[in-house]
Amino acid sequence: MSPVDGYLNDRAPRVGEYVAAGRAVLSVVDMHSFRVDGYFEETKLGGIDIGQPVDIKVMGEAGILRGHVQSIVAAIEDRDRQQSSTLLPNVNPAFSWVRLAQRIPVRVQLDEIPADFRMIAGRTATVSVRGVGPSLGLRPASGTVPASPTAPTSPVPAHASGASQ
Repeated sequence: MSPVDGYLNDRAPRVGEYVAAGRAVLSVVDMHSFRVDGYFEETKLGGIDIGQPVDIKVMGEAGILRGHVQSIVAAIEDRDRQQSSTLLPNVNPAFSWVRLAQRIPVRVQLDEIPADFRMIAGRTATVSVRGVGPSLGLRPASGTVPASPTAPTSPVPAHASGASQ
């Protein structure tokens, strides 16, 4: 019996197959665990707030899903820093001065999923954060897409948490 309501993924063991103890043979994706993780440039975070409404366009689908910003990460790894034995950051003194904006993960909670929409973890989507935040009011933001002309956008993979293998 599965501990979650969900979808049997990959394949089920076939009659006559032998399985070694501890070897995964199938996975279950929790149907209540789907979310979208958007990776926004750090220069666009000023227009994004917790609770802000989001439009999600999944590649290959006609409709738009609705959601809201659930969280913005508090830290990302700095690839130009190396930890030394003194536990102090060892900052590389020589690197290219052409710096690209970091991508910051923004978690989006799906508000509603149409009954005919096929949820598949790992799909590609474009996330458009709408310009009205809960505490900041109307805010101009950089980046445009046809569905939301004043919203920061991020092409992102859709993810499911809680998948077990």
